[in-house]
Amino acid sequence: MTVNNMADPRRPNKIFRYKAPNTETNPTLEDPTPDYMNLLGMIFSMCGLMLKLKWCAWIAVYCSFISFANSRSSEDTKQMMSSFMLSISAVVMSYLQNPQPMSPPW
Repeated sequence: MTVNNMADPRRPNKIFRYKAPNTETNPTLEDPTPDYMNLLGMIFSMCGLMLKLKWCAWIAVYCSFISFANSRSSEDTKQMMSSFMLSISAVVMSYLQNPQPMSPPW
């Protein structure tokens, strides 16, 4: 075993602190998942409301939760909350019209 107190290979002048990339200069770094999940949630909630499909309404709630969980705190939450409330209303309306348990879609 050799002694490690000889020449230290690390160079302190080559150490730089990590800076997160700026999304304003490079918009490709922005994650589109919350936007896609928000759109999917609205589509599924409208299908749940119009077609009275309970599984569509539950998928809309799931997509809304994913959209909310993956969004940034700096984003506007109005659209996200409207999507969430639309999906909740789809679930409530589908169970008010038919209170029977959900039948499997297959």
